[in-house]
Amino acid sequence: MSKTSSMGRGILAILALGARHDAGLPGGTVAGIAADLGKDRSQVSRNLRTGEQEGLLGRTGERTYTLDWSILTDAQQLAAQRLHSDGAVALDRLARDTDEGCFLGVLHGASTVTIGESVPASSNLVGSWLGRPYPAYCSDAGQAALWESSEAEVRTVFAGVDFVRHGPNTPSDVADFLGRLAAARVRGYSVVDQEAEPGLYSLAVPVRDFKGDVAAALQIVGTRARLEPRRTEFAAALVEQGLWLEARLGYVPRDSNQSPESCQN
Repeated sequence: MSKTSSMGRGILAILALGARHDAGLPGGTVAGIAADLGKDRSQVSRNLRTGEQEGLLGRTGERTYTLDWSILTDAQQLAAQRLHSDGAVALDRLARDTDEGCFLGVLHGASTVTIGESVPASSNLVGSWLGRPYPAYCSDAGQAALWESSEAEVRTVFAGVDFVRHGPNTPSDVADFLGRLAAARVRGYSVVDQEAEPGLYSLAVPVRDFKGDVAAALQIVGTRARLEPRRTEFAAALVEQGLWLEARLGYVPRDSNQSPESCQN
């Protein structure tokens, strides 16, 4: 679709309003949106009026246009559906490429819960993790699920949580977890090495939705003996499928030229 078409111009105006909402602004006037886009005011005014007539935009008494929140509700529902349907595709591809157990987990309070899995028989993993919670501070998905969270938010999640030892490398406290999370962000993916249980090893990446929020964590899980020697190879496959799934959820990276270090480390 051309940005010079009437539809293209209308969508650009709506996206400009979305950017204002992301910045914490209540909306925008015709003059403000025209300035944001560097477009003629009369043209932008027509586009915004059309958006209002189609139910995509609202307008206050102060002539400020805002997004109709039903758009975001519909988008959220679509993202949730795609997380399950396209998540299953990503999991199957990842399991095929690695021959290891692959999972999709979400944050629920101070725990992570598995919502999708693809486990080859040859992976030697027994039983299903679907619907089962595990402490986020040492789970395979924990660091990735909290990837975009601030230190204060992480501390709030774990407030009052006892960091019980589940494996030889379980984080000892929140500060320990935050240090591992910081290292994972630099690396581009998390490595959970015998934190959940002895001998268990996993790699994970966050999966963001159209709002830029972490919707889930995509993971490869197996024994340390099998995964650790192939960490670089598996991390590259994990990042590839994570980026694909993010695109299906409508995520657009702020810096599209930035590539995760995971493919090199």
